[in-house]
This record gives sequence, structure tokens and C-alpha cells, in this order.
Amino acid sequence: MVHNQVWISLSRYRTAKGNNRIVDKSIEFEQVDRERNWDDQIILNGILFYLGSRHIQAAHRLPWWRTDGVIWTFIFHAGPVEFIYYWLHRALHHHFLYSRYHSHHHSSIVTEPITSVIHPFAEHIAYYLIFSMPVLLTLLMGNASILSIAIYLTFIDFMNNMGHCNFEHIPKRLFSLFPPLKYLIYTPSYHSLHHTQFRTNYSLFMPFYDYVYGTMDKSSDSLYEKSLVREAEAPDVVHLTHLTTPESIYHLRLGFAFLASEPQKYKWYLWLMWPVTLWSMMITWIYGRTFTVERNVFKHLKLQTWAIPKYTIQDQGLNGNGDLFLRKHPKLKVKLVDGSSLAVAVVLNSIPKGTTQVLLRGKLSKVANSIALALCQGGIQVYTTSEDEYEKLKAKLSNEGGNNLVLSKHGAPKIWLVGDDLSEDEQIKALKGTTFIPFSRFPPKKTRKDCVYLSTPAMLAPSILKTSTLVSFFSLTIELAAKKSDECMARSRNSACYGGMERTRVWRHDV
Repeated sequence: MVHNQVWISLSRYRTAKGNNRIVDKSIEFEQVDRERNWDDQIILNGILFYLGSRHIQAAHRLPWWRTDGVIWTFIFHAGPVEFIYYWLHRALHHHFLYSRYHSHHHSSIVTEPITSVIHPFAEHIAYYLIFSMPVLLTLLMGNASILSIAIYLTFIDFMNNMGHCNFEHIPKRLFSLFPPLKYLIYTPSYHSLHHTQFRTNYSLFMPFYDYVYGTMDKSSDSLYEKSLVREAEAPDVVHLTHLTTPESIYHLRLGFAFLASEPQKYKWYLWLMWPVTLWSMMITWIYGRTFTVERNVFKHLKLQTWAIPKYTIQDQGLNGNGDLFLRKHPKLKVKLVDGSSLAVAVVLNSIPKGTTQVLLRGKLSKVANSIALALCQGGIQVYTTSEDEYEKLKAKLSNEGGNNLVLSKHGAPKIWLVGDDLSEDEQIKALKGTTFIPFSRFPPKKTRKDCVYLSTPAMLAPSILKTSTLVSFFSLTIELAAKKSDECMARSRNSACYGGMERTRVWRHDV
């Protein structure tokens, strides 16, 4: 499982970065969901090996190492395994078997490493029968060992993951030094052609049989060379983001798709991962460099998401709401938009029209301060129950706007703007029919059934947006193009558009 996860993360990182990428297309959400059960075959593997160790007499008390057993294992693989697999694979592409079985695997045109083990159950059994031949034959010969079996299984996984990783990394120098190697080992670009052309490159790991039977794709060499020299993509737009809590490292799309797709749900087992979490924090502090986590295409624009290995407590020191970049680079020719300002705009548009009073509750942030200032200056009364927060906000307001800031322990507006740490007891104090509008990254826990709870600040992704990795709903890079002063293509998830926004190419929000 660790071996597979390393390949998945590496492939997603390299695909987002763009260098040596083979197929320049997006991975669909449906594919990510379909390939989430990749660990099923590991469980099946464990069951089969357990049964084998119990019922095959020769498997009892195996030695740790036997050199002749390792040699014979790979001889059997190069001979019967590769030959039988080639013809089975060709048979699976016959329309009768393809429509019933193998089409499931070929649903993934743009492959990820784990695509290699996404097959129907019957197909898995057929592959296990083939791949078990070297193990069973060496057991019958009496020269099998624990390490020969472990090495062979690791070899199968390594080659499978490598062939489906969608980036080329085997150096051309290897084939120059030993030209016959091209008959003995395939490349990721070689197998990628099988997923795009379907009727060529059937071999398992050795292209030898494709050469023998004339099924090698003629563009294999040219695609290999083209992929090798492909440089990292230069983005038109960069979405700059950073980590929030220590556990947010697991919400990166480079890691576990299941955790990345549900960042708002508490997972108890993450507490068991604290040693790994602390280790990852140390690595990010030491490494300290941005890294690419996502690639998107919007019309003619190429967008990338870069993650800064820093956390929320360092946010103000990181960018100062964008001021840091402007002070360092006064002649900056890049349009810079801070994500907080767009979050403020979304929250303001979520407030129902005709509202005259709102209550500010929960842990306040720079987004909350900006919302309060905008509302007060717009003539809407903002209630707060904290004297400290009242004084801080009051100091930033003009005399006219300051009149709309109200300190009250008993204020009862029916529109609540809420941040983190809003307790259930505080929600109980709200009037019936109160609308809770969160300005935080995560919404409050729904305690009241007689109240309305809106979602966290978010915008609709246009249908033209294409992504190369899993896009979570809490972090989007979009282009907003104003049609009129009162219309905007990007709309709040909970209310109508807000107008008057100039053409904006990027917005930054926390992961």
C-alpha cells in the first residue's frame, strides 16, 4: 500500500507540474471515484497467499534466500508469463470479452499508477493465475525462498505502477548503451499508447512479443523521445495557497483522494497518524519551498496551484493580505488578488437583500474584519458581543461608519455571520428562523432545525474549467469576467451575482 501511494503522489505531482507528461488531458472525477478501491486487490492478494501457505506443503518453512530460485523466478516470468499474458490481453480486446470485462480498465484514457490494478474480479483471477506461475513452479522445484517471492511481487507492482504513471522518466542513455533493452523493458509512453490506441502494444512488461507479432505501435519511439524532452509547463495564472492545520497535509490532492474530498469531516484515525503528521511538519519547515499540487485549464489560460509549506498561524507573516508582495516588488507586472477579498465579496452577497442588522459571532479573522468594515460603511448595523473586537473594529472605522458598529450582549438580529468555534450553546440563543452565514473555512455544526445554515464561502466553477487532478470544493482557481456592472459570471453558491467586479485572473484561498 505504501509502495502504491508513493507512486500515486509522485504521478500527480509530476502531472501537475507538466515536465515529461505523456498524455495532456484531464483526469475526470468519475475516474478518481472508480479507482478508489485499488486496495481491494491487496486484500485478495493476502487471502490467496494465506491459503497457499496453508495448503501447499512446499511453502512451509521456506528459506530466506536462494539465488537459483530468484534466477528461475525471472526466467519463468520472461518465458511463459509474458507469452501467456500477451495472448490473454489480445483476447480481452476481442469485442465479446472487451465489452464484458476489459473495457472497465480502459475507461481510464489518462492513466494513473493505480489504474494498473483496476479490473473486474474475473480478470483479477486470470492475472493471479498467470503471475503465480513463477512462484508455484519454484515451489515445485524446491528452490523458492521468502525473498524471491517478495522481490517478484514488488517487481510486478513497480512495473505496473511505472507503466501507468503518465510521465516519462526512463533515460534514453540506457537504450543507447544497450539497444536490445527496448525488447526487454517497456516505458510509460509505450504502454500509454495502448490506452489511447487500444489495438497496439499488448505486451506486459517486455515489448518483445509486440515486435514478434507485429502489434507494436509505430509512434512508440517518437512519443518516448517527445515526452522525455517535454519541459515543465509555464502557467499563465498561479493560485497560491498554504496549509491550515497540521492535519491539512492529508487534504492535499497529491495524497489520499478520500481525505482530500472530505476535508470538513472529522476522521478519528488521523490521531493515530500524529507521528507522520509531526514528521511532515518538520519536513515542510526544513524544505520551505512551494510545490505544485494541481493543474487546471480555463479557456486559453493554464492555471497551476502552488502550495506554500506553511500553516495558518504563519499566514499574516506569509503575505500580509498581498501587501508583502507589493512592498517587495513595487513594479510588479502580475495582477495580484488576495483570496480573502473574494471570500468577503461572497459573504456579502450571501446576506439577504433588505437586511439592516447582522450579528458577528465566533472566532473573528481578517475576513470577518473586512466584512464588518464593509457592512458598517454600507449603512448596515453590525452587532458584536466582545469589547475587544468592538474597540479594534471601531478604530478602523470613520465616524460615520462607526455609528453602525454596536456593542450589545443582548442583540438579536436574525442574520448571523459566524466563524470558527461557534458553540452549540451560542446557536441555541439564536431566534427561530435565524440564518447562519459562515465566513470561516469550515461551517458550524448544525444544531438548530428551525434555522437556515449556508455553506462556506465558495464560487461556482464554470463548465469550461478542466482539471488534471482532483479539485476539492473548498479550493478553486477560477476566472471572473464581468459582463456588466451588475452581472458577474462567478456567482455565490447561496445568492445572486455581485456586480462591478473588474476582470480578475486569480484568487488565493487557504487549503
